[in-house]
Amino acid sequence: MNSSKLIQEQVSMFQESLAKVSPAKQCLASQKLDILRDRGVMLAACRQFFQDKGVLEVDCPYITRKASIDTHIDLIEVVDSPLRYLHTSPEYCMKRLLSEGIGDIYQLGHVFRKGEYSSKHNPEFTMAEWYREGLSFEGMIEETIEFIQLFLGKIPHKVMSYRDVFIKYLGIDYLKATDEMLLAYMNSRSLSPYPGAEEEGKDGLLNILLGSFIEPSLGTEGELLVLAYYPSSQAALARTCVRDGENVAKRFEIYYQGVELCNGYHELLDAKELEKRFKERNAMRLKLGKNALPIDESFLQAIDKGLPDASGVAVGFDRLMMLRHKADCLAKVLPFDWENA
Repeated sequence: MNSSKLIQEQVSMFQESLAKVSPAKQCLASQKLDILRDRGVMLAACRQFFQDKGVLEVDCPYITRKASIDTHIDLIEVVDSPLRYLHTSPEYCMKRLLSEGIGDIYQLGHVFRKGEYSSKHNPEFTMAEWYREGLSFEGMIEETIEFIQLFLGKIPHKVMSYRDVFIKYLGIDYLKATDEMLLAYMNSRSLSPYPGAEEEGKDGLLNILLGSFIEPSLGTEGELLVLAYYPSSQAALARTCVRDGENVAKRFEIYYQGVELCNGYHELLDAKELEKRFKERNAMRLKLGKNALPIDESFLQAIDKGLPDASGVAVGFDRLMMLRHKADCLAKVLPFDWENA
């Protein structure tokens, strides 16, 4: 019996046991409590998924001295001497473990992002992140789909490149479009860029168009939509390659019902290139009026020491629960959201 079928059977067994709650308790149980019980079931199912694949659970710290650096993601600071941060991802610590030879690993726990509170965001949320040595970019896409199907069932999927998605939904070939053309398109749709977007150049404008006009349509045709092969300028911590004559990043995201569920890479192994990207992000943060963040030298040293060839992905557990229960906001699948914790 394959691991996916075994896990589904175990989930069914867990759910059958929940149905046997006494009538008195059933009267007291609200829809929210039912969801929270199922949340516990799915946390167990996630751990079983990785156990069956021989992937080791790790427990990296939530509070770190250095920060993961992203232009648009802000960190929650912890008052200490020196200053520390609640992590936005265990990625840097997990890669340090990979460089020491720990092998395939995952972490299922809480991560934190400052100021992100909406129907699809909570400043504290649960994420599954894992790294697989020797697994190809395409193999990681398939494994991530398998993980998502634990929650949503055997939904088919389709892979589209970033370039093809823009052409399909907006009729724009971003390789040929200028900043002026993108701004003109936004103006034709009565959309104004956020303050500082033009400072980011083409990538900033593309991100606005993607979020405003494309993402809501992704995965709305009864299948998971894998958005892959981003522009190389949006590689983040992914490798780049030449595909169909275009220099692209080996990066993917998966969408369902217009909801982004994950972000995955074929991991970059070049410490000097990573440091260059961090400095570029900090420079852009300063342009946007944000503070620069400290570069994690221990992480760069670990990469320089030798990170094995690996692919990795981070998946939003709470968003999967939201879709699983057809909820219209994260608050309905969390024990307590940001306003009630």
